[in-house]
Amino acid sequence: MDTHEAPHIGHLIKEELARQGRSVTWFAAQLKCSRQNVYGIFDNPWIYTDTLWKICEIMDFDFFELYTDYRQKMKLTSET
Repeated sequence: MDTHEAPHIGHLIKEELARQGRSVTWFAAQLKCSRQNVYGIFDNPWIYTDTLWKICEIMDFDFFELYTDYRQKMKLTSET
């Protein structure tokens, strides 16, 4: 990820889902939505906080930490 580009959360969720070996069908069932909605999530560079929280719980992965890491990198970059 480019240090000047905010994380594309949809891509990160898709990558983590694949890393965990989970299917889109499983993910959609957990979110109680359609597979089409899941693909919409994958395509979006942003997500509502409450939805991301739910995804973190479902996948047992802290996506918020990725934003914290990004913020820290940007802070360090601006200080140099």
